[in-house]
Amino acid sequence: MHAFWTQPPEAVCARLGCGHDGLTMDDAARRLAQYGPNSDVEAKADSLARAIFRRLLEPLSLILLAAGIVSVLTGDAVGGSIIVVILVVSIGLDTVQEGHAARTAEILRRSVALKAEVKRDGVFGEIEVDQVVPGDLLRVRAGDIIPADALILDCKAFTAGEAALTGEPYPVAKRAGPSAGESPGEAANALFRGAVAQTGEAIALAVGTGRNTVFGAAASALAQAQLPSPFERDLHQFGLVIARLTLGLVLVVLATRVAFGRPALDSLMFAVALAVGLTPELLPMITTVTLARGAMRMASRKVIVKRLASIHDLGAMTVLCTDKTGTLTSAEITLARSLDAAGVDDPRAARLGAVAADLGGDRGALDAALVASSTEAAKGWVLSGRQAFDFSRRLGSVLAAGPEGPLLIVKGAPEAVLALCTAQRAGDVRSPMGETERAHALETVHALAQDGLRTIAIASRAWAGAPHEIEAEDERELVFEGLCAFADPPKATAATAIARLGAAGVRLKILSGDDPIVVKRLACLVGLNAQTVLSGTDIAALSDDALAVQVQSVDAYGRLAPDQKSRIVKALQARGAVVGYLGDGINDAPALKGADIGLSVAGATGVAQAAADMILLASDLEVVADGVQEGRRTFANILKYVRMGASSNFGNMLSMAVASIALPFLPMLPTQILLNNLLYDLSEIGIPFDDVRPEATQRPQVWDMHGLLRFAGVMGPLSSLFDFLTFGALLFVFHAAPEEFRTAWFLESMATQILVIFIIRTNGRPWQDLPSPALALSSLVALLVALALPFTPMGAWFGFVAPPPAMLLGIAGVVVTYLVCAELLKPLALSGRQRAKAMPGAA
Repeated sequence: MHAFWTQPPEAVCARLGCGHDGLTMDDAARRLAQYGPNSDVEAKADSLARAIFRRLLEPLSLILLAAGIVSVLTGDAVGGSIIVVILVVSIGLDTVQEGHAARTAEILRRSVALKAEVKRDGVFGEIEVDQVVPGDLLRVRAGDIIPADALILDCKAFTAGEAALTGEPYPVAKRAGPSAGESPGEAANALFRGAVAQTGEAIALAVGTGRNTVFGAAASALAQAQLPSPFERDLHQFGLVIARLTLGLVLVVLATRVAFGRPALDSLMFAVALAVGLTPELLPMITTVTLARGAMRMASRKVIVKRLASIHDLGAMTVLCTDKTGTLTSAEITLARSLDAAGVDDPRAARLGAVAADLGGDRGALDAALVASSTEAAKGWVLSGRQAFDFSRRLGSVLAAGPEGPLLIVKGAPEAVLALCTAQRAGDVRSPMGETERAHALETVHALAQDGLRTIAIASRAWAGAPHEIEAEDERELVFEGLCAFADPPKATAATAIARLGAAGVRLKILSGDDPIVVKRLACLVGLNAQTVLSGTDIAALSDDALAVQVQSVDAYGRLAPDQKSRIVKALQARGAVVGYLGDGINDAPALKGADIGLSVAGATGVAQAAADMILLASDLEVVADGVQEGRRTFANILKYVRMGASSNFGNMLSMAVASIALPFLPMLPTQILLNNLLYDLSEIGIPFDDVRPEATQRPQVWDMHGLLRFAGVMGPLSSLFDFLTFGALLFVFHAAPEEFRTAWFLESMATQILVIFIIRTNGRPWQDLPSPALALSSLVALLVALALPFTPMGAWFGFVAPPPAMLLGIAGVVVTYLVCAELLKPLALSGRQRAKAMPGAA
């Protein structure tokens, strides 16, 4: 953003073509047409139909839709309908969860002023805030929300609350005159749209409106299209892998069978059944239900989930960027120390400061902290006169009558108060004050600033004569009583939570609009690396490539503009980090939108909440740490289904493909394949409720296609090997007829697929890590139905016959042997899967 505050007011006025009488109504109308209304672009929210269509175009959704339609057309109306219903429900749940985007623009509109006072045709009057244009003269009073970015031309005792814009918890004193600050946080002569006037009155020249403001730049990020999250990108890639495998296998089987002279229609139906068998049709449902259950568990941990996929993204997070105020600190200014002139702790300075604050203060954050520190201080004191805090002189005073007699108490900026002092008090000793003593006092102020403390000075003078309203000339020959130091202390839980996140592989970085000195001190207190703190000015001087290098080692940043926070997030992402951002102000909106996972808090601005994926009901990093664990637990359960499908589906379909070419008859009828797939999927509906081993949540979890292919490459062929052994036994030992062959293999296939769930669901021993009751029940019920079906009248509908007892014993032996081999080979299959990789940016 152009730093208009660094330019002389005359130059800015000349550039905007304005005068002391403000704009004329005609000129304002022309400018409104030129610059547009002083409002924000509405966030582009998908229509319901568009949102559904976007999800339907995902590769996995298209495969499922095609499989369902083909199943219905080839006679399996029940199986095809189930697939389509699963797809519809999954897309519906996902769409409803993300329906908050349409409300973003309304939240933005409500977060700024509705009226503004401007000078038109030489007269001040109120207009709609969206009618303000560059060149307007604004009058802003205490309590007003600043309607535009503006340059102060004149002001009196004016302060603005810019916490929502800069993260600075203290009120900011504003004044007319030049400013050399490079960032908005350093611009003492500028007002920014969305800030709140706390005291005084100012006349200012509107320079930027609408999107050409600090607020507008932050809010415009919400109008940008939401990029796919890491989970959505990975799921898309997984769908493409499944699509390629399915298409390749189907084409090979169909072409080979036709080349061998097998019936074309039977070959086509069998190939279609293989396609359905290879498709993890329950994946959207398992994913949605698992994420929804994760959202419910996170709600119990004080986290509201707005976008389901963000649960996985939180578990995959390797870097968490956070604002300072309210997340690492309490956002409550407190009196940290009260010192006498010698720098020794003494309550007198705070006690006199509390008297002045209670009787004649401006009720700002510092005065409130003084009063809170000594609630009885003003007891027995009566106000006799007052000089309101003057922001040009940076001090104020009260004349109070009390236990010490009439006393003038002056408080303000140390430099301003010390210049008026001729004596100092250290304990009960009063001594003269000269330049040496003033320099010593200022050294104490500097040392306190290094500790992240803001100071004010307290001075007094015994009053002689009749009381009257205080004038500037009365503030003379003062006695320096001491310093009051204030802090926005770190939360008691911050250091522990940061250590916990670090142990979980999540590195934390502070991105603040506050002073770099304060940020450095806070970083040290909470255990972060603070050897280097980059400021907004430093960031502005770095190219994107240079910034991407710096962010790898620097963990603390101060005086950042909103777009600079977003740049840091993008620089981290450019190096492969999965980045979370926790913030609550308007200045955090671009970073919240650009991060892989945006976190806000219940008391945040509407803009920040709109940009976030999750809202924390408690502004505490401990809640984030809990959410990380839940996100990893949720992803671990999703991964179980993917691993099971990768082994069972791939192995069985490979066996069927080979057998369909080698055997003179179909090894399994298309309806039997679909039944096999349906029962297997039903056996896994308990996965969202399964338990997870602690090591699965220790490090960031991400999709690893190479690991999945490795797992399938080990467990799939193992399954096929035992299928081929089953084929050999059925053909050459038991001399099974085609109906017996299909029935026996169906039983073997169902038993191996379902029972191996208990082995591959954990990387521990299955008897030491038992499944949840829900998963055990769903699996064993599905297995019982599959084993009983050939012996019921319904079995004939699917072409089954009851196998002889000897054949059943042989099948049982194959199943037991397979399960033993699966347990022995499991470590090899899991060695390349999604274990804790050294993710970029991770601790």
